[in-house]
Amino acid sequence: MKPSTSRPSLARQADRHTLYQMSVQDPGFEVEFFKDRYKELRGKKPRAMREDFCGTALLSVEWCKSHPKRTALGVDLCADTLEWGKRHNLRPASTDVRERVTLVNANVLDVSEPQVDVTCAMNFSYCVFKTRGTLRHYFESVHQGLKEDGIFVLDLLGGTETMSEMEEEREIDGSDVAYIWDQDKFNPITHDMVCHIHFSFPDGSRLNRAFTYEWRLWTLPELRELLQEAGFSRVHVYWEQYEEDPEDEDYLAPSGEYLDTLEGENQESWIAYIVAEA
Repeated sequence: MKPSTSRPSLARQADRHTLYQMSVQDPGFEVEFFKDRYKELRGKKPRAMREDFCGTALLSVEWCKSHPKRTALGVDLCADTLEWGKRHNLRPASTDVRERVTLVNANVLDVSEPQVDVTCAMNFSYCVFKTRGTLRHYFESVHQGLKEDGIFVLDLLGGTETMSEMEEEREIDGSDVAYIWDQDKFNPITHDMVCHIHFSFPDGSRLNRAFTYEWRLWTLPELRELLQEAGFSRVHVYWEQYEEDPEDEDYLAPSGEYLDTLEGENQESWIAYIVAEA
């Protein structure tokens, strides 16, 4: 019998962590955002960062690449994902960078040392905590792990579409692979939601449920109140600004600029950054 000459599909060959980094992470932007907010609020440059729910630790590595005196502590509960990050992000970095990145396989609720200038929880990862008590406990542990003049940065998704069951597809920049965000379930009574990330490929194959998230969709008022209850002195909301599209005067395009404000225009979909001062 002749061996099969058929090649595996592109979906079968794909690395889900590589695709995740390409499609939803922008560490360069986040490093600058953290640095600018810290300088704006504290008048100096941050050095030590803790990345909670760090996953592949791409942000931690990029943080340390951005300045020779910066250090990063990455914390994640999934040992396999951390190991992937060590192989693909940490080991290829310079010796100097590797020495300034520490990765810990642990529950973020159990880590409060060493104290840092900036702690972050990105990509809505903290939404895994579904009760006020547990989320407040997490915020309290973050507060304990910050220096006296530290800041905590997290992001949140929202908008009228966020509570709908829907799929959104877009092409990943620089590739012919499509990223698909699937809001599969939403419970309006509890705000529990189930979301998936899929990827589709030009050969027609599809990597279904590359990632699945079971979250509570928190609101900005809830987060602001819980952060204050956890001991943070001030809580800022940075809302993305929009600008006219020169090719379509009826369309307002996101500018990538975020303004500290207490008033935002409701939209079908938005992402805001929350910055809490210790």
